[in-house]
Amino acid sequence: MTAETIFKYFPNLSEVQKNQIILLEELYKDWNQKINVVSRKDIDELYLRHVLHSLGIAKVQAFNNGAEILDVGTGGGFPGVPLAILYPNAKFTLVDSIGKKIKVVDEVVEGLKLENVQTVNSRVEQVPKQFDFIVSRAVAAMPTFVHWVKGKIKKESLHERRNGILYLKGGDLMDELEAYRNVETFELADYFEDEFFETKKVVYLPLKFKG
Repeated sequence: MTAETIFKYFPNLSEVQKNQIILLEELYKDWNQKINVVSRKDIDELYLRHVLHSLGIAKVQAFNNGAEILDVGTGGGFPGVPLAILYPNAKFTLVDSIGKKIKVVDEVVEGLKLENVQTVNSRVEQVPKQFDFIVSRAVAAMPTFVHWVKGKIKKESLHERRNGILYLKGGDLMDELEAYRNVETFELADYFEDEFFETKKVVYLPLKFKG
């Protein structure tokens, strides 16, 4: 899969955004040789397994200008970096407790000239701000994740959908989500053709503001 596939699913990208998407592969391949944050197999399928997968969130929820998004356990910068390219007028905070991963994200962000991304090398519990949405790629079971991000959601909403979690996850989630009556799941296979997405989902869980 190439950058062209991303352009097929997101046809309204500007030339700047297209160039950033194209540059992603070069930057990640270069930095991954120095600091390994993405497996060899995954780096060869970067656009499928990382970029397009991350952008699955955008098929469920667009981010308005001024929205503040927290990416928890961002690893090498997913889903935060692709979403930041797509929404240059939203603000993204990418947090990871592993310093070498944040180092790679910093270098990629600088290489892409992304001005709407800041990184934090710490546990999410120590991030003092509140956000419109919290995004992540399956870093923990949902009850654990909800506990981690307690108190991190803003009271006022900029979007029709209530503020909360947008979580990329795969497989059977019935047991994990049974405690949440207002949870919604979206099948990524409804948006993307590749068989990689057959079991992949975006899980949306609205969260109450806690002052």
